[in-house]
Amino acid sequence: MSSLIKTSNTISSSEFTKILIGVILGAVALIWGASVLHVTKLEWVMLVVILAGVFMALAQMRGHEKGLFILFFTEMWERFSYYGMRAILIFFLTKHFLFDRDAAYGIYGAYVAFVYITPVIGGVLADRYLGYRKAIALGAGLLVLGHLGMAFEGAPVSDPTMRDPFVMNVFYLSLSFIIAGVGFLKANISALVGDLYAKVDPRRDSGFTLFYVGINLGAALGAIVSARLGESLGWNWGFGAAGVGMLFGLIMFTIGKGWLHGAGEPPNPAKLKAKQFLGLSQEWLIYLCTLVGILFIWYFVRSQDAVNWLLVIASVVVLGYILFICITQLNSREFQRIIAAVFLISLNVLFWALFEQAGSSLNIYTDEHVNRMVMGEEVPAATFQSLNAMYIVFLGPIFAWAWAWLAMRGKDPSAPFKFGLGVIQLGLGYLVFVWGANNGMDLTPVLFVFLIYLLHTTGELCLSPVGLSAMTRLSPPMMVGLIMGAWFLASAGGNAVSAIIAQATIGDGAIEGGDKAQVLAVYWKYGVVTVGIGFFLVVISPFIKRLMHLDTLGEDMAKWEEKRSEAEAEPAE
Repeated sequence: MSSLIKTSNTISSSEFTKILIGVILGAVALIWGASVLHVTKLEWVMLVVILAGVFMALAQMRGHEKGLFILFFTEMWERFSYYGMRAILIFFLTKHFLFDRDAAYGIYGAYVAFVYITPVIGGVLADRYLGYRKAIALGAGLLVLGHLGMAFEGAPVSDPTMRDPFVMNVFYLSLSFIIAGVGFLKANISALVGDLYAKVDPRRDSGFTLFYVGINLGAALGAIVSARLGESLGWNWGFGAAGVGMLFGLIMFTIGKGWLHGAGEPPNPAKLKAKQFLGLSQEWLIYLCTLVGILFIWYFVRSQDAVNWLLVIASVVVLGYILFICITQLNSREFQRIIAAVFLISLNVLFWALFEQAGSSLNIYTDEHVNRMVMGEEVPAATFQSLNAMYIVFLGPIFAWAWAWLAMRGKDPSAPFKFGLGVIQLGLGYLVFVWGANNGMDLTPVLFVFLIYLLHTTGELCLSPVGLSAMTRLSPPMMVGLIMGAWFLASAGGNAVSAIIAQATIGDGAIEGGDKAQVLAVYWKYGVVTVGIGFFLVVISPFIKRLMHLDTLGEDMAKWEEKRSEAEAEPAE
């Protein structure tokens, strides 16, 4: 399609009113639940800020495709489940199963790395066979099963050498279902957002930033609710709440699929339904292979070294496959766009390696070395996991408005330039935190926890939603799921490196409770290096922008649409 903007399917006033009423009822239920759980004053403030951000985002979404509303709330519930579980996982490992911190960081890092390896497979299967919609529904179902399985916690471990093998296998199997579910859902729901907009639509970065608000709305609420339930009523309550949240997301996506107006359907529905092997269709063969894949994950997820090797192998295979497609199927402009995309993808490793300290070393540091008194109350360490998401929910609509405002005036910074700004802010967050921690007091003032999350959040808003938009913009239609999978594979690499960095913060011979000086030394070193890399990216951003060939996207998009129409007309064999 060669037009600047696709035919718009914006929401009507009556439809928007129904959504607004639903959100208001949800806010009332949330406030009632918070009062029942006796949340802290800080958590009340966070909830107010989050709700303000939601209503700002909804107001801006009126000018976007109505399918964005469905994907916004579906991903909100998916992230509610994922981050709700993530907020308490490290404490579940160390306090319930009595893993030492080195082992807990290893399991946490293996799990999070695996979570971002599988989207490559899910993306390719969606591109070639399932389509985004079926892949998302499959992923959501697997996530519901995985999160509910996590609610089976078993009795607390009293001796680390006597863990119940059955309980541990259920735990690892539940993680495997979650990993497989994220593999089918994560990359494909982002690709489906890109399918709602033309590649040169000026609303594109703004739309992805609003979608990112939905991601972090779920992350914020999930961390608050699961952390509060997990620490107050028991781990199974926290994990169970995550599973119920994902079930809501699956129901919402199923009911609202009509608003997608055919986006995300299988590339060849007849071929997908055709019988292939033992009387089974392609679709059912994929489902059967998924179950086999879950058993494979269950075997390897308990080993950090094995997952890291799988990550290396997957990275080499994916990069080789991308280059093979570039050489055999793309013209020179398309090839250069993919080179630009791969360059941006590589920055994901650096960013998330440091950003994801939030769930491991920074989480432990906050628990043990921060004065967590806020407004006269001691705040649980897990609650601070919601700060990043709270900031995004509030600041995301402002960034979305800013990108759209600049784009309409032809002054929107390029994606590589925004990446440079994001990396600079990531490094500054660590430098500010170390400066505040070296104040001569035993405990770090809680103000600097707020500041590091703030700087990391503004950096994330310059990089992650912009990156999602850039991946779908730069990719030919037959490669969107693959490139989105590669984007999340780089996140897996970042999380694998993150686990290694977290283990480095323990130091040689560190006593239980952590070596504060070692943590701060690691943070300072990586902060300085990261700021330098960020400034280098800003300098070279014009060169990367030229590789993106944004001026010819409309022309190339028309050719892609013509090829897609020919492929859809191909009869099943």
